Amino acid sequence: MSNQKKFTLKALRINMGWTKEEAAKRFGVSVDTITNYESYKTFPDVPIIEKILKETGMNYDDIIFLPQNYGKTV
Repeated sequence: MSNQKKFTLKALRINMGWTKEEAAKRFGVSVDTITNYESYKTFPDVPIIEKILKETGMNYDDIIFLPQNYGKTV
């Protein structure tokens, strides 16, 4: 089990020093798609997740792709 801090996609991008435009180019998606990922409107598919992991050097378990309340009902 990792003791490393987990990062949201937005926090990870900011910590990498990337603009949304740079992240979009690195991951092969549009800036709007990056915005949607960061606001949890959409979820990256497996090929994009693999690009994110490769470009950032992070492990899947260290990135928060979904909001904490995902799947919970009111």
